[in-house]
Amino acid sequence: MNAIAVQRAVPPRGIPSAGSLRRFAEAAGAQGALCLRVVDAEESRALNQQFRGRDKPTNVLSFPAASPLPELPQLGDIVLCAPVIQHEAEAQGKTPRAHWAHMVVHGVLHLRGYDHQDKDEAEAMEALERGILAKLGFADPY
Repeated sequence: MNAIAVQRAVPPRGIPSAGSLRRFAEAAGAQGALCLRVVDAEESRALNQQFRGRDKPTNVLSFPAASPLPELPQLGDIVLCAPVIQHEAEAQGKTPRAHWAHMVVHGVLHLRGYDHQDKDEAEAMEALERGILAKLGFADPY
């Protein structure tokens, strides 16, 4: 059973609906409890500084969780920065909705153990992202 919560710390203008964000996460294989939190640049910057040592806002942060009970799987939390995602979509010539889908999929894949620290990992993760986004009806994000 999936329990995907959506929290918004910013006005919903320009952000896909909670149902759409859940659908993007499920398409990426989200299993168990997941929280998608949409934040402003200030909250993103503070979290990025605290957990990654980078004093700037970022598009997506993933925080895996472990459940002490196997019958209650917990995937974790994904923090999505609305102004960064909007700016990136414009700069990259993508629709905002397509970029939101990509960032949710990207975050879920991180929680599922995928990474892009080296070339082989990056290629594998990007191939998965392309396939998932294509199934959702979005173009190649790269």
